[in-house]
Amino acid sequence: MKPDSIIECVPNFSEGTDRGVVSRIVASMQVEHVHLLDWSLDAAHNRSVVTLAGPPEAVVEAAVRAVGVASKLIDLTQQSGVHPRIGAADVVPFVPVSGLSLAECAMLARQAGLQIWRRYGVPVYFYGAAAARPDRVLLEDVRRGQFEGLREASQKDASRRPDIGGPELHATAGASAVGARSFLIAYNIYLDDADISVARAIAREIRAANGGLHGVKAIGVICEGRAQVSMNITDFRMTPMRVVHAKVQELAHLNGTRTAEGELIGLIPQDAFDPDAAWVKEIPGFHAEAKVLEQKLHQPMDWPVA
Repeated sequence: MKPDSIIECVPNFSEGTDRGVVSRIVASMQVEHVHLLDWSLDAAHNRSVVTLAGPPEAVVEAAVRAVGVASKLIDLTQQSGVHPRIGAADVVPFVPVSGLSLAECAMLARQAGLQIWRRYGVPVYFYGAAAARPDRVLLEDVRRGQFEGLREASQKDASRRPDIGGPELHATAGASAVGARSFLIAYNIYLDDADISVARAIAREIRAANGGLHGVKAIGVICEGRAQVSMNITDFRMTPMRVVHAKVQELAHLNGTRTAEGELIGLIPQDAFDPDAAWVKEIPGFHAEAKVLEQKLHQPMDWPVA
C-alpha cells in the first residue's frame, strides 16, 4: 500500500425519505482528508447512497462511524422499500482507486467489520473479495431473506450466522454487509410502461446468473408508478454500458414497449464514461464533473451540517 493510496467507499443506507436522518449519517463521516464525492436519497427505493474517497485508514474510520450513527437512527422494524436490505447500514463496500490492490481493500474491509461489531454491536457479513466463505462472495446470497428472514435464519441455521458478532442480528439495525470489490455501476432504466412483469422479464434475460450479460445483476421493480430495470454492472470493461443499454432497448421492443430515461446512482469511473453514448444522453441532468469519480475528486462536495 503506497503512502498516497486512495480508496473509495460507497455505503448504502436503508433510508431514502428523511433527509435529516441521512444528513446526520453523512455528516458523521467527516474525517480529515476524506472527500465527500456524492450522496443522494432515493425515495422510491427508500435508500440512500454515499460516495467517499481518500486515504485508506481515514476512509475506513469514516465508514465505521457512519454505521454507528445509522444503527441509532434507522429502525428496520419500521422501514420498508423495494430494495433488498439486511441492515440500517446495509452495504459498506471498499473499492481500490489508486496505489493499492483489491486484496488490500479486502483486508481493510475485515478491519472495518471488526470495528463495527466492537464499537456498535452490529453483526457483519463479509462479501465480495473480503468474503470469508465461498457462499458469501455474492451479495445477493448474503441478503437472501432480507432483514426479516435473516433475523430468524441466523438463529436457527448455523450457515446463516454473521461472520462477526451474532448469532442474533441487531434488534433494529440488523447487520451490515462489508466487502471489497472493483468499480460497480448502479444504473437503472425506466420503461414506458407500468407493467412490472415486463421489467422482470427483461431483468431475467440480461442477468448474468441466468446466462445473460457478463457482470450484470438486474431486477424489475416499480418506481413512482413506472416499471424500471434496476441494474448493477460489476464488470463494465467486459460488458460496456452501451451494450447494457442497447440490450435493454432491444428487449423492451420485443416486449412491446420502449425505454424511457436512465438513472445513475452514485459515480462512474472515467474509463466507463463516453460523452457521446446514447445511455449518457438519456440521463437527465448528467454532468461529467459531478458524476465521474476522477473528475469529482478535484471538486468534492461540502459536508452537510447535521
